[in-house]
Amino acid sequence: MISKGIRGAITVENNSELAIKNATIELITELFNQNNITKEQISHVIFTLTNDLNAAFPAKFARIDLGWSNVAMMCFHELDVPDSLKMCLRVLIVVNCDDDFSPKFAYLKGAKVLRN
Repeated sequence: MISKGIRGAITVENNSELAIKNATIELITELFNQNNITKEQISHVIFTLTNDLNAAFPAKFARIDLGWSNVAMMCFHELDVPDSLKMCLRVLIVVNCDDDFSPKFAYLKGAKVLRN
């Protein structure tokens, strides 16, 4: 068994706790559906938010709403690069998996431009 990272990003409608919660749940749900993984496979999770998003910690919603109470998670601000995408939440979910697991990434809403 090895560890691999699953990346994803989504833009958030506004800097509110509810908007960050909704975006967090939507992004994680999409990544879980695409990758057919379980929370028991998770090693750890890193969330980043652009500097214009500071109303809530995304890890809070994963812990409370998704039941990830035993998952190691951290939240950080994304590097503030000039002219980069604003209002963006990113996640790196590191999972324990078989060698042949091929992670599928998800870039939702305005974050689709990150992979065009």
